[in-house]
Amino acid sequence: MRKLIAVAALAATALLPLAAQAAEKVRIGYWTSGVSLGYGSVLEAKDFLAKRGIEAEFFHFPDVNAPIRALAADSIDLAFGAPLAGVFSSAAEGVPIRIFAATQPADVQFVVPADSPINSISELKGKKIGMSPAGSSVAVIASAVLEGNHGIGVNDFSLVGGNEARLAQFLAQKQVDGAALRSVTIAQLGDELKLKRLGSFADEWKTLTQSEAVPYIGVGAVSARLVDAHPETVTKVIAALRDTLAWGDAHPDEVVSILKKSANLPENDARVYVGQWNAMNRLAFEPQDLQTLRREHEVFAKGGLIKGELKPDLFVTQPYIQSKTLK
Repeated sequence: MRKLIAVAALAATALLPLAAQAAEKVRIGYWTSGVSLGYGSVLEAKDFLAKRGIEAEFFHFPDVNAPIRALAADSIDLAFGAPLAGVFSSAAEGVPIRIFAATQPADVQFVVPADSPINSISELKGKKIGMSPAGSSVAVIASAVLEGNHGIGVNDFSLVGGNEARLAQFLAQKQVDGAALRSVTIAQLGDELKLKRLGSFADEWKTLTQSEAVPYIGVGAVSARLVDAHPETVTKVIAALRDTLAWGDAHPDEVVSILKKSANLPENDARVYVGQWNAMNRLAFEPQDLQTLRREHEVFAKGGLIKGELKPDLFVTQPYIQSKTLK
């Protein structure tokens, strides 16, 4: 009997490392349009999460704000490109959500058709402007700079929401007077739809805030339940997201192949996306990034574009800091 007990104890001890190394399951959601589609396709196609010990289950959403609702409903654990304005609002309403990284700079331009008589942003007053749907970070930043820099309040223009492809269609069919489009979309359109650029979010934000900071439209958001109980899991996800960024930058041709297959992008569109890879995708949470996010909340709240105070525990920095020690 003593021998049997000893053998059983040894067997249990041998199993402990295997259990400790078991993959940690994480449900990851993202919006299948714009920047998120390309990056998400690469993240799914490669095994960076698995190599970090994460067993990922991916959820795709056609609506930009849907990942936040899914986090609130505990349908997913994490979103790598959640709309910042929506996260601010949800947290203020009591949704147990945290931000673990800044992931998508606002690489967006105000444009009009090339033959439009409009030549400046201030002339968009009273016009129809296409952009990401109401509540998205693009819509909130656009509203903030339109009012702050040009005196165009939210009631002084008509917001026509849609994804990037639909917005380009609206412009081509003259259903809107102008639009806020991502730079990658403008580049992909090429000569198919000639556009006139009126100004960028980056320049407009610098004018509004009198700073050199570029605003973010997307952030990494995670359920408080997961990050509070298992911060090491979020650390591993962050490391995998960083691995994906580095790999994409070093393997442009392979990224093109993934985008053509998984995202159904034509060859030219895929190559344009790859050319904008580092401009559109980021993984940062340094003190200057936190300062920028706080400033965005201040501007959004002051303009009445979001409600509620900035929760002191909204930014969770330890997983990001810890991820930099992982090899």
